[in-house]
Amino acid sequence: MKTIKGPGLFLAQFAGDEEPFNSWDSITRWAADCGYKGVQVPSWDGRLIDLSLAAESQGYCDDFLGQARANGVEVTELSTHLQGQLVAVHPAYDEAFDGFAAEAVRGNPKARQEWAVDQVKKALTASKRMGLTAHATFSGALAWPFVYPWPQRAPGLVETAFDELAKRWLPILNHAEDCGIDVCYEIHPGEDLHDGVTYEMFLERTGNHARANMLYDPSHYVLQCLDYLDNIDIYKDRIRMFHVKDAEFNPTGRQGVYGGFQSWVNRAGRFRSPGDGQVDFGQVFSRLTAAGFDGWAVVEWECCLKHPEDGAREGAAFVKDHIIRVTEKAFDDFAGGGTDEAANRRMLGI
Repeated sequence: MKTIKGPGLFLAQFAGDEEPFNSWDSITRWAADCGYKGVQVPSWDGRLIDLSLAAESQGYCDDFLGQARANGVEVTELSTHLQGQLVAVHPAYDEAFDGFAAEAVRGNPKARQEWAVDQVKKALTASKRMGLTAHATFSGALAWPFVYPWPQRAPGLVETAFDELAKRWLPILNHAEDCGIDVCYEIHPGEDLHDGVTYEMFLERTGNHARANMLYDPSHYVLQCLDYLDNIDIYKDRIRMFHVKDAEFNPTGRQGVYGGFQSWVNRAGRFRSPGDGQVDFGQVFSRLTAAGFDGWAVVEWECCLKHPEDGAREGAAFVKDHIIRVTEKAFDDFAGGGTDEAANRRMLGI
């Protein structure tokens, strides 16, 4: 067993145009002041990182890491959630997702997809330069509009979608192998990889690629009524990243998992700050620790009620209190009498 690292904070929900959230120097000092030891970096946010320069320049990466360390935090991972989303976009979402892309490729799905692939590859190269081992992303989605089987899905529709998804990701996964970086897909509604079964469908089509791994976030499983603890036991060998995010699901006679097109605060299922929802994080940390997970516990603030700065400060303390410093000895060592093979045989009567 190994001790989970943390607390870490995903900066995507905090980056902004006002101090201290508008520069790498100030946001890392703020994160450290909140009690964090690491930060996960949204690679699309130019206020925090120049991704192209990070992919090209070791000096830039060294300075980037050095400034963070001088301010009291490590870089846990880079993220390409927005760019990964654009690796595969169903036409129904073209306009909705266009804003994730560089202005030059908007309105051009083919150019946008090529740009997205290049972005993820650059982030993997930058991750290697920074000495990181894992990378966070979304899979994108071609089949998501057909998630509910009405009207009846055409035979082979889902299989074709997953064949194409794997085809688009394989060159990226191979680049990740060259870089020594695990690609960690956040298993997430809206993505074709939204539960264990769909992850397995994708994994099979990549030839069980060693770099096609998982970002575990129990909040997304609570909202799907999926057993988030059993998920750890099933996929422990593939879970290489961990988001600490809480959620609650309170169905009524009026709405359930689909939420009735309501706002987040009015949905039966909604995200909460760590400790305010229904996730049993005591068990989550215990099972991940027992499984040998030694990555970072990274808070992702997405609460529908609490102010983000309050959620950040409380989240750091919450993770610190839940990290289990693993034992180096058994609790009953005091009663050990010592033995050898001959004694073992005598005790067994053989």
